Amino acid sequence: PRGEWTQDALMAAALSGPTWAEPSSKLAWTPETLAAVKHGNAAKGKAIAESCAACHANGGQFPYLDGQLAPYLYKQLHDYKDGSRSNPIMAGLVTGLSAEDMADVAVYYSQQSIPPAPAKVEPATEAAEDLVKAGDNGRILPPCAVCHESSGKGQKIDVPAIASQNAAYLEQTLLDYKSGARHNDLYARMRTITQELSVDEIKQLARYYAGMGR
Repeated sequence: PRGEWTQDALMAAALSGPTWAEPSSKLAWTPETLAAVKHGNAAKGKAIAESCAACHANGGQFPYLDGQLAPYLYKQLHDYKDGSRSNPIMAGLVTGLSAEDMADVAVYYSQQSIPPAPAKVEPATEAAEDLVKAGDNGRILPPCAVCHESSGKGQKIDVPAIASQNAAYLEQTLLDYKSGARHNDLYARMRTITQELSVDEIKQLARYYAGMGR
């Protein structure tokens, strides 16, 4: 029935799905790591972020980082550095960053406002809205809002903010989860979910979130 999905239920569904051989991340969320991220220095992070703006302020295939959750950003940088998430450009850029640097830049971006939705995003379908709000019990698909919240702002450690995110980036990210090209999602949750989504549904969900808040 609607409204009964929780993150615990989603985790159980993921664990009952396909078995993935590789660990999704080598990052251990110890109290010390969480505290280090929480107390990152935003002023220092701003200086580091100046080199990020060339790509991440221009949209297209690159994601916006403003307003992203600090633990999520920290995890992604950590995963790029240790190879849990593959991207030749990012792998090269994070090589020189220390754990403290990554915490600083993550906190800086988390303190910025989520950008407004792009004006030219094509409207999403009602089917996409149904997937976001109600899911599809027939395919054991939970509502996207269970984890990403009705606002699209994400929650907790590993659930990113996706409201107003670039549609092209969101679409490619979901396709990468579906193909297994991206595999650093905890408990393989996104890989499991995207196995049940069609390519058209992925495109519509990307449009839905890109236009959120417009």
